Amino acid sequence: MILIDDKIISDDIVTEQFVCNLQVCKGKCCIEGDGGAPLEATETQKLTEIFPIIANYLTEQARAEIERQGLFVPGEENNEMVTPLVDGGACVYLNFDEKGIAKCQIERAWEEGKTDFQKPISCHLYPIRAEKHRTFTALNYYYWDICASACSLGKSLKVPVYKFLKEPLIRAYGEDFYEQLEGAAAHVEK
Repeated sequence: MILIDDKIISDDIVTEQFVCNLQVCKGKCCIEGDGGAPLEATETQKLTEIFPIIANYLTEQARAEIERQGLFVPGEENNEMVTPLVDGGACVYLNFDEKGIAKCQIERAWEEGKTDFQKPISCHLYPIRAEKHRTFTALNYYYWDICASACSLGKSLKVPVYKFLKEPLIRAYGEDFYEQLEGAAAHVEK
């Protein structure tokens, strides 16, 4: 384990290798699972604010689900809010590109400069899961068999999880945190 400020980081984040391989998995992490993406309180506010913009990117079925369920719904843990799912499967905020790859439409609006909100940080950090506790946050690498191609690609390219997720780690915890993680990784990797 690595300790940086109030973050406890699993060694797997520096020892395991990972690079998303969307050509193979087609974005299954946004389609399968037992619940929506966890949302921070500021993110629920942001979704409410930007929904008129991203609604245009969503499927008719997704918009109907949002009308029925809301922009976010209660999750199963820690009284958190999560993204709703379409028929218990795919996240309502996704759509498919011409290659059949699931793409976040919140992020699409951000890429097109329509909003300043990229996507929920829990999605951006995947496959790291951040679990907030009263006095600390645990950062753990989450292995899921649908990401086997990402693990293989990461190994072939020799890219540790933390390096693949540099941008979201900095977004979530800051540049100083990431620099400390890099320093700690150098010791763990030896």
